[in-house]
Amino acid sequence: MITGAMLRDALISAANNIGNYRTQVDELNVFPVPDGDTGTNMSMTIQNAAKAVRFVEDSASVEQVAKIVSSALLRGARGNSGVILSLIFRGFEKGLRGCFEAAGPTIATALKLGAEQAYKAVMKPVEGTILTVIRVAAEEAEKAADEESAEKVWEIACEAAKRALADTPNLLPALKKAKVVDSGGQGLVYIMEGMRSVFSDNVIIEGESVEPQAAAVIRDVIHSEEQIKYGYCTELLISKKPGSFLDSLLLRAYLETIGDSVVVVDDDDIIKVHVHTDDPGSVLTKAKEYGEFENIKIDNMRRQHRNIVWGANQHMDTSGTHDESAEMKDFGFVAVAAGEGLMELFTSLGVDRMVSGGQTMNPSTEDILNEINKTPANTVFVLPNNKNIILTAEQTLSLTSKKVRVIPTKTIPEGIAALLAFDPDADEETNHLNMNKAAEQVQTAQVTFAARDSVVNGQNVKKGQMLGMENGKITVIDDNPVSAAFKTTKRLLKKSTSVITIIYGEGVTEEDAEKLKKLIEAKAPSGAEVVVVNGGQPVYYFIVSVE
Repeated sequence: MITGAMLRDALISAANNIGNYRTQVDELNVFPVPDGDTGTNMSMTIQNAAKAVRFVEDSASVEQVAKIVSSALLRGARGNSGVILSLIFRGFEKGLRGCFEAAGPTIATALKLGAEQAYKAVMKPVEGTILTVIRVAAEEAEKAADEESAEKVWEIACEAAKRALADTPNLLPALKKAKVVDSGGQGLVYIMEGMRSVFSDNVIIEGESVEPQAAAVIRDVIHSEEQIKYGYCTELLISKKPGSFLDSLLLRAYLETIGDSVVVVDDDDIIKVHVHTDDPGSVLTKAKEYGEFENIKIDNMRRQHRNIVWGANQHMDTSGTHDESAEMKDFGFVAVAAGEGLMELFTSLGVDRMVSGGQTMNPSTEDILNEINKTPANTVFVLPNNKNIILTAEQTLSLTSKKVRVIPTKTIPEGIAALLAFDPDADEETNHLNMNKAAEQVQTAQVTFAARDSVVNGQNVKKGQMLGMENGKITVIDDNPVSAAFKTTKRLLKKSTSVITIIYGEGVTEEDAEKLKKLIEAKAPSGAEVVVVNGGQPVYYFIVSVE
């Protein structure tokens, strides 16, 4: 039987294992563009869960642990791979409901529900991916469920997952051509193997105490004693009173009157609390109304100002409320972008809150959710502006009391076009429709660099060469960013083209942008306007909007 303590330790082991191999998973990316962050996204996603369960006592049930894990994964999900991972565990949690311990059939059912949840979330499921790996693992586990122990069922599922992973190149020609397996599937295998180490051998795989991606954030958030407003970092894990109808939102509201950095994560049976305050005694007194304490942790931040346990993990202020002095309005906007110029541009177009992120820097569900909650509007339109962030943004819909409408913008120009189509006098549905149409009509040219040697459309690509992309598809390979941008943009020009916007980023100069402008003006239809904007974005030398 698998106990709650075993499941807790298994998640910690899994997070360590994928963390140890995240670079290798990142490098499995088939395409040479610098977006091979599958391992990083999966690692950061499950690290969120590992940090959440570290408070759980040995006496907890598998149901309790699974609920905490599911909630933490949902909020910490980054990129498509992280979201799919969170959905697998959401289904897994459903299979463990009502269970104190898990036998073989229960584990098999949980895996099956995890696979089903993941498949349902993807509009067009593709075999040869992480979906195939979890489905095959679940199928093999189900066959063995009635005859084997829970530990053995998990072992069988792991072996099936590895076989399915090895077969992914036979299902996806792109993988076979690149001689690699699916990166998301590989990440899932590392996670399952990390859990297997605990279930079968009672060994937690060791890993780095702080993932490198968070190291810079951690350095940035260490405050001097003088900068600390409230002295005590107070964290609680509360087991709810049976039959209690007390609303945890009231607890959060109270905590915000006596401190800051308030986080209240509420599951069916557990409330997790974090607050910075000068009066931890009042926190304990109020929290006791909600149930029994399972864990209490209080740190003196003025004495140990290096204590960043929660702030660094969340990477930002997580109070999750908008400025009370701001006037509420019908519609608000949250957009994702990287680069000071782009952020200023979106703000000038009416965006209320910006989320820093984009290619290679996918924000988490929690990151987007926080900005939604801080937006002083009843309905919030979210512009992900990257295909790898759309699914993450959609996970926020069930996590906030605000109405959220995600416009599935895949590029910065699509996000800009959607904003320009917004009509403050129109209703929500009309705006949603018009913004989607506007995003679909814009054409985007992008220029980035090859992150690795590869072969694209039968042509050899060397690391560092320029890649020109038309609406995400690589069509131009060049040695010069200006030349690559011109060749790519030229292919998108039509007789009806009226506006071309050149957004230049890091690695090129204003002079380079003006040179590109002149080249495009010479080929553009008569009367077409060519505009240059300093976006300051990383990764992409040029982003060109063609309308």
